[in-house]
Amino acid sequence: MNDKPGNTVIDSSLSSTPVAERIRISFFGRRNAGKSSLVNAITGQPVAIVSEVKGTTTDPVQKTMELLPLGPVVITDTPGLDDEGELGALRVERTFAVLERTDLAVVVVAATEADSAEVLEQYAKLAAQLRERKIPFVVALNQHDLVPADAEFAALAKLAAPAAVLPVSAATGEGVGALFAALIKLAPEETRARLVGDMLRPGDLVVLVTPIDTAAPKGRLILPQQQVLRDLLDSHAVALVTQVPELRGVMERFAGQVSLVVTDSQAFAQVAAIVPASVRLTSFSILFARYKGDLRALMEGAAAVERLRDGDRVLIAEGCTHHRQEDDIGTVKIPRWLRERTGKELVFEHTRGIDYRKDLSGYALVVHCGGCMLNRREMMWRIAQAQKAGVPIVNYGVLIAYLKGILDRVKI
Repeated sequence: MNDKPGNTVIDSSLSSTPVAERIRISFFGRRNAGKSSLVNAITGQPVAIVSEVKGTTTDPVQKTMELLPLGPVVITDTPGLDDEGELGALRVERTFAVLERTDLAVVVVAATEADSAEVLEQYAKLAAQLRERKIPFVVALNQHDLVPADAEFAALAKLAAPAAVLPVSAATGEGVGALFAALIKLAPEETRARLVGDMLRPGDLVVLVTPIDTAAPKGRLILPQQQVLRDLLDSHAVALVTQVPELRGVMERFAGQVSLVVTDSQAFAQVAAIVPASVRLTSFSILFARYKGDLRALMEGAAAVERLRDGDRVLIAEGCTHHRQEDDIGTVKIPRWLRERTGKELVFEHTRGIDYRKDLSGYALVVHCGGCMLNRREMMWRIAQAQKAGVPIVNYGVLIAYLKGILDRVKI
């Protein structure tokens, strides 16, 4: 029986939900288990390339879309767990790296090999990793139409428990609807704090200081500014957007009416000198530290600046691969400010996007961006990796506030 799920829409417009705010559903399995075919069956779209040749998917492939009734999602198809050779090992490593940004997992097992001890051992390791990270998952027993109707898979059910094992066939559509229903049931509920709305009441006036300088993108605001503005509108607060030169006039004109000022971190010192001490002040980056990470841990990490010594290695990590400007915040400004503050000869290293160091033990400090392109799961994992290695971690906004001497003023 063909029981396909509801409609899907490939979502690539500039007005779509940011990737970091979407539910991330990742498909894992051995080569030729039918991961790509199942992705296409679930979405009703030719999202993934399908071939009988083993190893067709050589890198994690992700697509953003509206998958109703789940809403905005990111679907990720991964290379096979059993890929071979030196290059295959790198592909498998990338597959497991996807776990750190996965909200829901579909473990795809080919019914034709589900009784193999070697195969079950591989899936047992994957299941252990999912449980360790508390990622909800379901097992899709694919190619079920190719085995006898009375075939039993007790060993697979045992290693998957308590996750469900659902018989499906990407080729015929059998069980695809039931698999989709299971994903809906497992989807995480929104329980975390708002970006800023939970700090306000309807009608509160909030001033957003958004400098338009050489680092600002042409014709638009950067993502953190967009998201904060949208959250203010959702909260029925009143948003007033301005730049530093106009801020003093704004504060004078609306004296006694402003509930909160949110600024770009790099304008902290100027803004703090203008905004009265009676008005709450914070930054976009600090709001994101609270929203996606562990603000307390990041604030504690800022104090590690005073312990830096000559020759210490500092990792500056960013979650995206934006174009570098001449006076780039991560590669130019932060290293300069840290050298000026400490007077030490520090060694700076940089990572971007998914390239986050597996071993952080050799660093004295990790400085991370605000993480606007990362989901909360991955940001928390990055913080946890630093803590596991005993290395303090801080983000851009918290660090800048500390270096400017106003961290106590802007913490929320």
